[in-house]
Amino acid sequence: MTLTLYNTLTRRQEPFQTVEPGKVKMYYCGVTVYDYCHLGHARACIVWDVVRRYLQFIGYEVRYIQNFTDIDDKILNRAFVEHSSMEAVADRFIKAYFEDMARLGIKEADEYPRATHTMNGIQRLIHELENKGFAYPADGDVYYAVREFSGYGKLSGRKLEDMQAGKSDRVNVEDPEYQKKKDPFDFALWKAAKPGEPAWESPWGAGRPGWHIECSAMVRDRLGDTIDIHAGGADLIFPHHENEIAQSEAVTGKPLARYWLHNGMVKVDGEKMSKSLGNFITIRELLDRGVDPMAVRLFVLTAQYRTPIDFTDEAIAAATNGWHTIKEGLLFGQQYGEKLGWDLGIGNIPIPSTQYPVPNPYIERFQETVNNDFNFPGGLTVLFELAKELRREGNILVHEGKTETSPEELQQQWQTLVTLAGVLGLKAEIEAETDKNDGLSDAEIEAKIQQRQEARQTKNFAESDRIRDELQAQGITLIDSRDGTRWHRN
Repeated sequence: MTLTLYNTLTRRQEPFQTVEPGKVKMYYCGVTVYDYCHLGHARACIVWDVVRRYLQFIGYEVRYIQNFTDIDDKILNRAFVEHSSMEAVADRFIKAYFEDMARLGIKEADEYPRATHTMNGIQRLIHELENKGFAYPADGDVYYAVREFSGYGKLSGRKLEDMQAGKSDRVNVEDPEYQKKKDPFDFALWKAAKPGEPAWESPWGAGRPGWHIECSAMVRDRLGDTIDIHAGGADLIFPHHENEIAQSEAVTGKPLARYWLHNGMVKVDGEKMSKSLGNFITIRELLDRGVDPMAVRLFVLTAQYRTPIDFTDEAIAAATNGWHTIKEGLLFGQQYGEKLGWDLGIGNIPIPSTQYPVPNPYIERFQETVNNDFNFPGGLTVLFELAKELRREGNILVHEGKTETSPEELQQQWQTLVTLAGVLGLKAEIEAETDKNDGLSDAEIEAKIQQRQEARQTKNFAESDRIRDELQAQGITLIDSRDGTRWHRN
């Protein structure tokens, strides 16, 4: 069961081989901290969080670095509007970032370098580029000479001659920055200080770094010349990641990353998310509406990570129903373990696959599926199978006082579900006892059961599950058997 990944650089799926056996150096291009994180950030952070968890699950030692871009025109503009400072704005939204990610169950990275804390490394890299003929100063600015790097465009597949044809009518030749460049494609490594803006002293005068050089320097400072995985959103392939490669590899002569992985974008009701369209949704807005964070994780994981994903009310409702099913399975041990004679002191902690005590067909199927380019949607089918089987056995236990499957086998199934859910960052908490019965009469419950039966007969299993989950949420448990469906109030 070899792990294979789709590499944006080579445009094909390849076996995963690390620079150092058993160890993974992974860098994720993080957020620019000028506002609250939105659904696009949620998807990216969940995807790379689960990738890291899975790599650890199959036995790798992972060093995971995620940066913060804490100097940027957008940050400076916000500071100006708020009569604040760049540092104050950045600190506020970094704090908000950690709050939002904690709610989503995102594990913290091993380190969060900030651009403003990496100034020595940034200037050192620019100086090396200048010495090697890949950069040139111009009136306090420093630019990267794109045409000097023969491999430019290899990540995005773009050719300079093709871009030149489309760019000529979009260039403002009166722009002072354009006039400083030797070539229209050259980009800024260092920007001369402007009045009222933060600046750092440098060999080229007071100024601040360009965006692209920041990540090249942070990768090199924290992880070295060549890393295993460089991850980020598909919108970063060009120009950001393309420019990172040009900067880093021109200096080191080595590949910046063995594998370039990119997650797809998030749409809202089929439209690109934007404030102008009024469909811009932050993570905290969504969670404050009452959407379960685990349902958000499930929504993200039901799509292949490289494909676009469409956020709709129907999609989040389906994810919520799916989470109810998995949650019911995860809480099986707390609900029935004592009655089945389990030792609950063990068995509710995820176990790495390399330490699993016996061959386990569920673990093997999960790994075989996910090893195909992090196929988390396929892996979820194994979780749903386990959860539904545990739910069925729980119904039998409640109704008949015993289970069809032995307690020992049920404990292993539950332990497996807890383990695999932990790999995906899905965790169920026992809720405080509340009166969930909203007063449905027996006749209303029977009508719901009839609707569910009709849905099952037409093979509309999504609707069948929705009705069952709706009743379960109101404190009514359904018990399916060969003789039909019975129910009881919890």
